[in-house]
Amino acid sequence: MFRKIFYLCIPKTIDNRIFMQLSNYHSHCTFCDGRSTPEDFVKFAISHGFRAYGFSSHSPLPFETFWNMSKDDMPEYLAEIDRLKKKYSDRLEIYTALEIDYLDETYNPSVPYFQELPLDYRIGSIHFLPISEHLSEENMVCIDGSFADYKASVERYFEGDIRKLVTRYYDSTLKMIEAGGIDIVGHMDKIYMNGHKCEGFSFDTAWYQEPFRATLDLIAEKGLMVEINTKNLEKKQQLFPRKEYLGLLKEMNIPVMVNSDCHYPDLVNDGREKAFKLLKEIGFKSTRELVKGEWQDVAID
Repeated sequence: MFRKIFYLCIPKTIDNRIFMQLSNYHSHCTFCDGRSTPEDFVKFAISHGFRAYGFSSHSPLPFETFWNMSKDDMPEYLAEIDRLKKKYSDRLEIYTALEIDYLDETYNPSVPYFQELPLDYRIGSIHFLPISEHLSEENMVCIDGSFADYKASVERYFEGDIRKLVTRYYDSTLKMIEAGGIDIVGHMDKIYMNGHKCEGFSFDTAWYQEPFRATLDLIAEKGLMVEINTKNLEKKQQLFPRKEYLGLLKEMNIPVMVNSDCHYPDLVNDGREKAFKLLKEIGFKSTRELVKGEWQDVAID
């Protein structure tokens, strides 16, 4: 049996800790490449005292992959999350979203298909870089996945020069932000996850710093939120964006929230404590949270 959690519209404290930030807005389930049903994630969130939980399955693409949702499954996805919203309405705020890939100007979060879906918010992310105008899986460079595949793509499509891949990644990220249609920028610098293992990669050079900072400038200009993505924090000591850049986000007044990008129910809360410790050390006073359907800045302390 799962315990019920009741809260007022002000932060609830248990053991002198504030639980308004017990939320997760980036998660996956069996509608994409998640490893369990939506309801299993909801039950875990409730049993661990969560206030809010958002599903953000990988959006459909113009081609089928093993980890993206099929467009044919969209009605069932929306219906299932709506069912869970109603079933658990007295215990958890549940939200419906998608993590939507930017491929090019013809397929991205701003196109009518995604804008007309009844979503509570949209996460924009880059996982693929097209190498042809024909949008098919064989014409995509995947920036996620294994390092072996990543390195092979650098060699084959970018003349073995990691700088060219990084430049292309941030160019796509800037185009995604400019196109609009999103609320949250997902794992904004994930290019370094595999990229930092490549010969010639450096965080300190102009070819990395200039497009990275241009991305932050455009995020701030557009008033978007950035997630602090903890998916790799515990197992690889990687945070997206890197912890070294959190101070820049604070200086630029870019709103953040902590998301686990979980694919397993027992990882819903993975890395949260470490991430909030970092945010507090840097001087963040609040995170952006969905409270009763409205984005609000909620004090950390």
